[in-house]
Amino acid sequence: MTRVETPAPREPGELRVMTFNIESGVRGLDGVADVIRDARPDIVALQEVDLGSSRAGGLNQTAVLAERTGLPYHAHFRTTDLHGGAYGIALLSRFPLEALAQYPLPVPRGAEPRTVAHAVMQVAGREVSVYLTHLIRRPFNGAARVRQSALIAAMLEKDPRPKLLMGDLNDDPDSRPVRLLRRGLTDVVAASGQGTEGTYPLPLPFSPVLRIDYVLACDAFVPLRSAVLRVGASDHYPVIADVLLKPAPEPQLMTGAAP
Repeated sequence: MTRVETPAPREPGELRVMTFNIESGVRGLDGVADVIRDARPDIVALQEVDLGSSRAGGLNQTAVLAERTGLPYHAHFRTTDLHGGAYGIALLSRFPLEALAQYPLPVPRGAEPRTVAHAVMQVAGREVSVYLTHLIRRPFNGAARVRQSALIAAMLEKDPRPKLLMGDLNDDPDSRPVRLLRRGLTDVVAASGQGTEGTYPLPLPFSPVLRIDYVLACDAFVPLRSAVLRVGASDHYPVIADVLLKPAPEPQLMTGAAP
């Protein structure tokens, strides 16, 4: 398992974030919790999370993971109903969630619904926006992913807060959907010089490991470290990244002679 060492103590404004597609915990929710707890993140974006389904044994997987990882603030964002319960994406946080919102993403007729979720929290005295999503599945639906990324990019452009976007984007780093998002955001894994391995091993011998899970940050953050954790708790490998929130800019003072 690849590890990222945690400086002790962390600098003010330093965050450890994680994105993890947990495959509805079908390989065991304890294993998912162990991976998250061992990584010691402050904020976790989760994809493929069940709430009350028969597949999850009726559990609220988000609440269970919050309890087992010590990340007390949490939210589940339903995208559809599966196996008698709600299915979607979720957020775990060390920081209180001051505001939550959820927006549908465009999908082809009859396709599984997709969503982007938005949470606002206070970090080092600043309001920070955390966005999380799970774009429509590959290898097809490229045009739909472009539309979804364009909507998310427009949404983020209107948000003046420091912001992070995390999730399973279901596409390669040089794909058009990911490039659309990188116009206003930095791929933290690529920028930090670590952890550029793939995040989704194809279920075939000798197949490549695709990189489809991302932590993206606006320029209010400095990328510090990152890694892909090669663990077997899901069919995806989680991505972990350390970022530093810059101090708020000083207000500009007006100069010049009075009229």
